[in-house]
Amino acid sequence: MDVHHHYTAPAWRTWATAQELVDPAQLPWWTAWDLDETLTVMDAAGIATAVVSLAMPVRGFRDRAQLRQSTTVALEAVTELTRTHPDRFAFFAPLFPDDLETSRWSLARGLDELGAVGVQMRANTRGVYLGDASHDRLLAELNERSAVINTHPHELPGTDPGHHAVPGVPAFFCDFPLDTTRAAVNLILNGTLDRYPNLSFILPHGGGFLPFIADRMAAFAGFLTPEIDGARVRDYLHRFYFDTAAPMGAASAAALLATADPGRILYGSDWPATPAGTVSDIAAPALDRESGLSTLQRRRVNRENALRLMPALGGRAVR
Repeated sequence: MDVHHHYTAPAWRTWATAQELVDPAQLPWWTAWDLDETLTVMDAAGIATAVVSLAMPVRGFRDRAQLRQSTTVALEAVTELTRTHPDRFAFFAPLFPDDLETSRWSLARGLDELGAVGVQMRANTRGVYLGDASHDRLLAELNERSAVINTHPHELPGTDPGHHAVPGVPAFFCDFPLDTTRAAVNLILNGTLDRYPNLSFILPHGGGFLPFIADRMAAFAGFLTPEIDGARVRDYLHRFYFDTAAPMGAASAAALLATADPGRILYGSDWPATPAGTVSDIAAPALDRESGLSTLQRRRVNRENALRLMPALGGRAVR
């Protein structure tokens, strides 16, 4: 069960091009999503089902109406994908923390009408991180639904997506893990995990740098504003879910297992942002043979933990 899979629908690319929102020649390679290629990669990596996140890579929309139209095109495409391949695909509905009205509409449309298994949100939206007070009304509604929130990092606030902050170092290399880490710390700092205990947050890429700063966070919790109890840091960290996207060898797996509840680690491929050869020939073997996970732990990470978190996935075939 793959919980980290980017889906830029071909129909959405066509629509966005017609709207002059994107230049196909300038879009990143991973937006050229192809069904046959995807199924081939999934089979090679042993992925039975991918829970896709709807990627709509634009700098900004003209207005709320255009954002809703964009989301409609993407939702219709992913609904058709899951209808024609129900064993292979499920999806997260996109939410926009800076637009409560559109988020409520997408939430109802995606979860109530189209069968989404959770929602997706960015670590930061226009520089505002998850857990900010401005998100409370949306998070309260999600809490009432006991929603699964799949998160993903973005460029760090204040950086230019068109230029690497460090020459030669793409944002996904260092900035993305930091963005995820900032979001997780903000969720703890603002009491989000306490105030909305029914929410389940999935942190991508093994939680960014969070496993590596767990002891630092506990030791220096008194320097945060407001202060948090350092003795509770481990408890907070055990409330997150973490996906394995990016190769997970012995060192990263050990750090994650020392930080996370083993029952909250989920498999993630990061396809198609991660190349096919890396998914099938590097990441999957590393998780199976080099991570140090026991046979039972691997079975839970690969499938059982996701099924427990999102029971609607249970009817899909094992491959």
